[in-house]
Amino acid sequence: MLIPTVLLCALWSSVSAENSDDYELMYVNLDNEIDNGLQPTEDPTPCDCRQELSKWDKLFIMLEDSQMREGMLLQATDHVLHDELQRLRAELSRLAGGLARPCAPAAPVDTGLTGALDQLLLASREAGRRLARLEAAEAQRREPAGCALGAVLDELQRTRADLGALRGWVARHWLPAGCETAILFPMRSKKIFGSVHPVIPMKLESFSACLWVKATDVLNKTVLFSYGTKRNPYEIQLYLSNQSTVVVVGGEENRLVAETVVSLGRWTHLCSTWSSEKGHMSLWVNGDLVASTVKMARGHVVSEGGILQIGQEKNGCCVGGGFEEALAFSGRLTGFNIWDRVLSNEEIREAGGVESCHIRGNVVGWGVTEIQPHGGAQYVS
Repeated sequence: MLIPTVLLCALWSSVSAENSDDYELMYVNLDNEIDNGLQPTEDPTPCDCRQELSKWDKLFIMLEDSQMREGMLLQATDHVLHDELQRLRAELSRLAGGLARPCAPAAPVDTGLTGALDQLLLASREAGRRLARLEAAEAQRREPAGCALGAVLDELQRTRADLGALRGWVARHWLPAGCETAILFPMRSKKIFGSVHPVIPMKLESFSACLWVKATDVLNKTVLFSYGTKRNPYEIQLYLSNQSTVVVVGGEENRLVAETVVSLGRWTHLCSTWSSEKGHMSLWVNGDLVASTVKMARGHVVSEGGILQIGQEKNGCCVGGGFEEALAFSGRLTGFNIWDRVLSNEEIREAGGVESCHIRGNVVGWGVTEIQPHGGAQYVS
């Protein structure tokens, strides 16, 4: 009985020792794996155990937030409108006080009033409640505004008069009547002139010739333009003298003299007309008829095939032949036109008006017909 008991104890001890070795080995292996790995630096995130909100709860929360924001916006809007209305009330009071003062008849336009009205109109677009205030202000403004409008009208009339005087000064001292170019004759010389090439042949039974001229100097005979043929070098001429302006048709025996002096250094508009049927001839200066006659070269017909030139008189068979220095023109010339008919009085005045350089003759049209400067004459603008 003792022996079996001892054997049983020995067997139990061995089994216990074997199990103990296995446990220690497993323990050692686990320690090695932990030591060789990364150690955690913080505690794991605790689990949120709160109950999740339902979609209705979220909707109620959003509604509360939107109502809060709407209340804040309404409060801010009320504050802005209150301030704006206070400013409008003060502005209307200032405007009413200004309109209550009597206006001076010659006072200039009140720019502050115009600015205030612009601001009021802008404010009326932003708030509809200002319309009644503006209508009331308009009803109070109508009668005093008549004085201001009268002053504006007077000022505009004075401005128009000043502009007219300025335009007249410019026309006299530079280029007149909307003209963009002129021909400059820098000095009196037998080599300086301009040759003109008419659009149609110069076979004329009547004509009208107009031009703008600003003379530097005038002698006994200073030729503005002339047309002549081999047979008759004096078919048509327009020239200046010390005391008169002269137009010639068919020869020196058929000439019309106007006892008028062209002012030196100032633009002057000249027109001459002639008709073969009755020999009626006239001369116009700055839109005014200064001389007229009848039975001048009656029945005559201006011959074609001649030479037309400005600033000199043809006195030979060739272009530039027989020119004389004493007959040469010095100054500026523009707006030269010739028609094959007699213009009416109204057409002549229009030809010397503010837009005369935009009117062109059918025989010679300024700006369309070829005009060649020679010997130092040149176009200027």
